[in-house]
Amino acid sequence: MRIKRSVNALKKRRAILKQAKGYRGSKSKLYRVARQAVMKSGQYAYIGRKLKKRNFRSLWITRINAACRLNDISYSQFMHGLKVSGMNLNRKILAGMAVNDVQGFASLVETAKKAI
Repeated sequence: MRIKRSVNALKKRRAILKQAKGYRGSKSKLYRVARQAVMKSGQYAYIGRKLKKRNFRSLWITRINAACRLNDISYSQFMHGLKVSGMNLNRKILAGMAVNDVQGFASLVETAKKAI
């Protein structure tokens, strides 16, 4: 007795077309084209997840640098001062302080300046 694939093949096609929903033109209607589009969009999503981390880190560094300049110190000197003084704060926390807690950030800058 041979096995027919119709049900599984339909499920597979439906799943791909469901993922391609919202794509423009034949990319959301035709299985072959939709499959290629879904595969490519998956690659873009994978790459994007890596780029997101990079972009956020550079944003945090920019924010910290801007706040440092207002307190008459460069970013690199500030980070070196924090490291020497033994304060282990990551850039995400520092950027948040630079934006939301200006006085707290200024006290960190003073700590870094004394450590240098």
